[in-house]
Amino acid sequence: MNRRTWRPWGVVVLLACAHVAGCNRQQGPPQPSTPEVAIVTIQPRPVVLTTELPGRTSALLVAEIRPQVSGLLQKRLFEEGTNVKAGETLYQIDPAPYQAACDSASANVVAAKESLDRARLTLEASRASLRRHRAMLKLTQANLKRYEQLVKTQAASAMQRDQAETDVEVAEATLRTAEAQVNSDAEAVNVAAAAIKQSEAALETTKINLGYTRITAPISGRIGRSTVTEGAIVTGYQPLALATIQQLDPIFVDVPQSTAELNRLRRSLTSGGLKGSGTDKVKIVLQDGTVYPLEGSLKFRDVTVDPTTGSVILRIVVPNPEAMLLPGMFVQAIVEEGIREQAVLVPQQAVMRDPKGNPYVLIVQTETDEKTEEVKDIVQQRGISTDRTLGDQWLVSSGLDAGDRVVVEGMQRVQQLQRMSPDVAVKAVPFQAVRASAAAKPGDEAVKPKTAAKPQDTARTTPH
Repeated sequence: MNRRTWRPWGVVVLLACAHVAGCNRQQGPPQPSTPEVAIVTIQPRPVVLTTELPGRTSALLVAEIRPQVSGLLQKRLFEEGTNVKAGETLYQIDPAPYQAACDSASANVVAAKESLDRARLTLEASRASLRRHRAMLKLTQANLKRYEQLVKTQAASAMQRDQAETDVEVAEATLRTAEAQVNSDAEAVNVAAAAIKQSEAALETTKINLGYTRITAPISGRIGRSTVTEGAIVTGYQPLALATIQQLDPIFVDVPQSTAELNRLRRSLTSGGLKGSGTDKVKIVLQDGTVYPLEGSLKFRDVTVDPTTGSVILRIVVPNPEAMLLPGMFVQAIVEEGIREQAVLVPQQAVMRDPKGNPYVLIVQTETDEKTEEVKDIVQQRGISTDRTLGDQWLVSSGLDAGDRVVVEGMQRVQQLQRMSPDVAVKAVPFQAVRASAAAKPGDEAVKPKTAAKPQDTARTTPH
């Protein structure tokens, strides 16, 4: 085919293309359809706020078993890792030397009592001698008076009177000697009585030491491993404990709480933002994430602040009948802060963040066109402040009011349209939470990994 033959066909093709292009210019771009969004209407309601704090368990009572006397360890009378009762014998130290000391002290008590009896007999003899010497003095004094009368009538000589005076002086001196002897013998009786008390005290000491050869349990609880074996030499009040008994039911959980968090909670309660829940119940979560079946109770908050961490200790008492909680375990304590009467909650999927990380939501508001008087639902962006997560929802502290309609589904389509026009008309339908969760399998939530969140956004605050 030659060149002239192609020219008519080329003209036809060019005319057809121009016609198609003209038709497209006349129709213009297709109009986008009104997007459908799922919304939730904000309805404030009471919510119990909790704080999850890390803690460590400790035994209610702890007794370190140490010997109170020295000697050879003869027997171990308990099985390691079992429960023992208060007063139960745990170890037996060789009692032979302490029994001998006890027998010697007992003999000393008997000897002291015999010495007391002899001292009392001597005292009685001295008192009898004193009475005899007093009678002799009275006799000599009476004889002196008679001789003085007889000398006046010259019936007796002056020599006899002088002899009577000498007898009186000798009787007085002998009486004084007898009185001193009585006092000495009375003092000897007191000394003998004191010796008895001293020997009895020594006997009691030996009995106590003999009793200490039986090492008993001071408290009831579970006993751990023994650090010594039979045949070992132990020393009284040695630094190394022979064993340790711990009472595990109930058990303590000591939880540190930062003073900043404590002051924030107090301000919230004082200002009325939070209402006290009126309960001291605490839930315990184990390290593997399981919830401990029994609730504990908050007993007190310590008044001393740890200068290294800036926190105070909360002590929680937890029942532990099955000994599931052991001393030294790390657990999480869920403590109730209080009740927020007008809490605003939105689904987590409704909250988005701008490039700076600030949270915001899309709000559906009703507007009326001034020209056509047509009522439309317009989507607008609104910044909010979040407090923490509660399950699958955010607790909003500011930015939303009762009655606000928040977009939960359909945000991507709306944001695409907002790039062309800031005011996007939408069709709002109620959000069905059941529809959203029906697509997930029953076990998906349990294995879903947790995403990192800011400290102020966590549902259960941990002190730093």
